[in-house]
Amino acid sequence: MIRLGGMTPLTTIDFPGKLAAVLFVQGCPWRCSYCHNPELLPARAEGGLAWEDADDFLRRRRGLLDGVVFSGGEPTVQSGLYRAIAHVRRMGYRIGLHTGGMYPGRLRQVLPLLDWIGLDVKAPERFHSTVTGRKHGAVQARESLHLVLDSGIDYECRTTWHADVFPLPALYELADDLADCGVANWAVQACRETGRIPHPDDRPDPARLGARFSRFEFRG
Repeated sequence: MIRLGGMTPLTTIDFPGKLAAVLFVQGCPWRCSYCHNPELLPARAEGGLAWEDADDFLRRRRGLLDGVVFSGGEPTVQSGLYRAIAHVRRMGYRIGLHTGGMYPGRLRQVLPLLDWIGLDVKAPERFHSTVTGRKHGAVQARESLHLVLDSGIDYECRTTWHADVFPLPALYELADDLADCGVANWAVQACRETGRIPHPDDRPDPARLGARFSRFEFRG
C-alpha cells in the first residue's frame, strides 16, 4: 500500500479535537535543517512498520480512536497515498494529513477524503529554497496553500522558525502574506538550537504576528 517509517498509537495533539493514531509515511524530498524526523527522509529505509501491521492495529482500535493522521516525512511523496487513505476511511476513521505541500497534484487527489490538514508553511518565497534545501519548491507550496484554502476543509497553517532559518522581519512579512491570501489559522513554532541563547531581537512579538488571524498560536 504505502511504506511506513513508524506509528504513534495514540495522540491528542496531532489531530485537533480527536483521539488519533499517527502513521509516519517514509520519504521526503526536502532537507530542512530543523527536521525532527530525519530517519524518515530516505524514500527507502531499513526497518519501519509493515502496512499489514498498521492495518491490523487500526482494525482492532475501531470504536476507540476517532481518527488517523498521515504524517511524515512527506505523505504525498508516495503514489499509494490515496488508496491508503481511502482504505482507512472505509474503516470509519476521520482522516488528518500533515504536509509541506510539495506535491499539489497528489494533495488535490486526496483532499475529498480529508477532515483536517496541517500545512507546513516553510518560509517566505525568497527564503524557501534556503530552508528546504531544494529549488523551485515555493511555487508548488503556494499552489497547495490555495488548494487547502479553497477546499473548505478545517486546517492549520504552521511555520517553524528561528532567526538562523530566516530573519525576523521576513517572519512578519510572511504573516502579512498569509493573511492577504486568506489564511485565518496560523501557528508559529519557535525552534531553539541546543546551547544557543536567543538574542532579544530574535524574539517575535506574538501580538504583531497574530493581529490579522482569527486563530493564532505562538509556540515558543
